[in-house]
Amino acid sequence: MKRILVTGGAGYIGSVLVRQLLEKGYLVRVVDSLRFGGEALLDVLNHPHFEFIKADALETEALSAALKEVWGIVHLAAIVGDPACAREPELARETNLEASKRLYELAEKSGVERFVFASTCSNYGKMKDPDSYVDETSELSPVSIYAETKVAFEQFLLNQPKSNQCKATALRFSTVYGLSPRIRFDLTVNEFTKELALGRELVVFGEQFWRPYCHVVDLARSAVLMLESEAEKVAFDVFNVGDTSENYQKQTIVELIQQVIPDAKVKYVQKNEDPRDYRVSFEKIKTKLNFKLTQTVPGGIREIAQLVQQGFILNTDDQKYYNIPR
Repeated sequence: MKRILVTGGAGYIGSVLVRQLLEKGYLVRVVDSLRFGGEALLDVLNHPHFEFIKADALETEALSAALKEVWGIVHLAAIVGDPACAREPELARETNLEASKRLYELAEKSGVERFVFASTCSNYGKMKDPDSYVDETSELSPVSIYAETKVAFEQFLLNQPKSNQCKATALRFSTVYGLSPRIRFDLTVNEFTKELALGRELVVFGEQFWRPYCHVVDLARSAVLMLESEAEKVAFDVFNVGDTSENYQKQTIVELIQQVIPDAKVKYVQKNEDPRDYRVSFEKIKTKLNFKLTQTVPGGIREIAQLVQQGFILNTDDQKYYNIPR
């Protein structure tokens, strides 16, 4: 049985991935600092194939110990998102870049065979041609500390000697949404749906900007796919994760929510300051690895609306559902 180390395994994507790996019969070891709590892992703590190590990505000795008898790594641990990185820029650079480099180097020394890195489509920044799509060969134009650190670590991985035993793959994740054991309400689809499901007026800035979206279940599935693909198909390569049909403008997201919540109150405010604007092609992962989504944005909207309207979470404004102080 192969042992997979998941850094950030108590997080929004990690807690979904951990369950997928356990269901497939892997031994799963999680390293997480529990910065946002560990409730998302409560039901797997006693699973016979699950281990947990409380440690920060900056703790080199703990990471080195955690790599014992590990076959593959999915590296999710990071200061996530533009606002969180802007608030703690030095911590973001140290965690997202320097600690990530150390982890890969330790993995190579420890005989780890696979390294899957969670990057982001934010790396594309702003499209030069608003009528086109960007793909893995397009110029990267990071416009935030978050994206800058992701781009830098991608380049570090892709420049490793191809002879290295530890074969690395970078996944540029679409903007995530959907239900997770560690639910977040500071993500576009989840936040918009929550606000409107509560009967509040939603103020939308920059409704014309494009983003690709992908359900948390499918992003986690893509990491499993990289671990299970033949090394020569994914080694030292990068893949956008999503589906080309799931690129949306913010206004379209709102219109989809209004189909579920017809009395939704929305106010649009013109804003051009946010330079991120990108439509992404996902043909590479589809054609090379036959990856297809199992979820779409309309379905994600319905599940978040149900979660909020039926009161599954008593206080959706609780700080624990957000990555930065509100």
